Amino acid sequence: MLVGPRTVVVAEDETLIRMDLVEMLGELGYEVVGQVGDGEQAVALARQLSPDVVFLDVAMPIRDGLSAAEEIVAAKLAPVVMVTAFSQAEVVAKAASAGALGYLVKPFGASDLTPAIELAIARWAQLQELEAQVANLQERVAAREVVERAKVWLQSELGLTEAAAFTWLRRQATDGRLTLAEVAARVLADT
Repeated sequence: MLVGPRTVVVAEDETLIRMDLVEMLGELGYEVVGQVGDGEQAVALARQLSPDVVFLDVAMPIRDGLSAAEEIVAAKLAPVVMVTAFSQAEVVAKAASAGALGYLVKPFGASDLTPAIELAIARWAQLQELEAQVANLQERVAAREVVERAKVWLQSELGLTEAAAFTWLRRQATDGRLTLAEVAARVLADT
């Protein structure tokens, strides 16, 4: 549920296009929290303001939109929508490689903005959720590996069966109010 309007940072070096884009966004109910004319300032504003989405022109002075997009996305600051006059496949591919989740070709109208923004934000949320799931799975795999190593050690050093080693670990975890991985790590640390 939205608490307020979605916030947007706009980076476009052509002042008239930037002003037009900012006006359209405002008319659509979006809040433009920052507007700049180069990619370097766009990255700084994204870090400072944590907007819901960042619009970047591809070709800007000081730093282009593609390298700015890479940094914004890598730092997990916000989803990026590229706004450009370039519709060539290689530019689109570079934008995708940079992590852009939307792409608008100039000239565009107000009716093009909401779908681009909302799709980029939805995809961003999905990516964040997938990354969290991957991190959780990696933690679980690491925990299982520690438990397996501890079971092997208990089997070889104490002569326990695999089932008995697991039961011993589980009992220690229950008694100590610890996870299996914590008990396993302690067993391995004591070796």
